[in-house]
Amino acid sequence: MAVTPDPATSRPPDRSSPGRGSTDPRRSLGALGEQLAAEHLVRRGYTIVERNFRTRWGELDIIACDGATLVFCEVKTLRARVSGHQPLEAVGALKRAQVRRMAARWLAERPERPRAPVLRFDAIGIRIDAGGGLVELDHLEGAF
Repeated sequence: MAVTPDPATSRPPDRSSPGRGSTDPRRSLGALGEQLAAEHLVRRGYTIVERNFRTRWGELDIIACDGATLVFCEVKTLRARVSGHQPLEAVGALKRAQVRRMAARWLAERPERPRAPVLRFDAIGIRIDAGGGLVELDHLEGAF
């Protein structure tokens, strides 16, 4: 589902330090994208269960639940000026396998987790303008 934001409301609320203390622009961009994706999921009725779960294989961006479905979300963010590329193109076969492996680890390490009858893997692609405003959000449910 592609979301085109209303220009009057597309500026994110105060996110002056989205990079978790980092000055690396890629990390800051990724953190901003993850924040926008989490806000999108909350608006759609999900509860954010955990963010940035680190494993030896990498990091799960967002784990969310709506009561019936436990969702593992991979978030990819690009600057709007990057032409010819879509954020979700970066979620290839290796990344999908990596996310599944990390999800299995999370499930094994979180006995107190929400018990939902359905597990799902989503991908959320985000494009951000130079000022940090949302240009486009594409949420692909059941992406893999």
